[in-house]
Amino acid sequence: MRTVLRSSSKVTVLRSDLHAIINQGFLDVPGNLFQTKAGNPEEPQNDIELKCLNDLMSLLAPSTDIQVLLNCVSSNLQAFVIQPSRSKEEFRKLASDFQLRWNFLLSAVSKVMTLNYAGSFG
Repeated sequence: MRTVLRSSSKVTVLRSDLHAIINQGFLDVPGNLFQTKAGNPEEPQNDIELKCLNDLMSLLAPSTDIQVLLNCVSSNLQAFVIQPSRSKEEFRKLASDFQLRWNFLLSAVSKVMTLNYAGSFG
């Protein structure tokens, strides 16, 4: 087992800051990517990236093994990208869309964390 985060107080601050970013609307993103209302049926991926981030955040603890975090990402990819794909072309589109939106989300989170919550980085 390889523990990623060892300091309980730092993990608590990190989780708190991540929740604040999402709940208080600090993310500067167009297109209601982080809309908490029921998703548009025509855009089933609207909340997928945020769900994946929330899943990871729920696992953050001082004793979390990196394998647990990787399994979380893997499970979400399986559920939201791999399983729904009915063809190679559809898989490529879903994977490409997910990767673009996931990277956009993480970039926005990193920006806000750097500018407003630097203490979360230890």
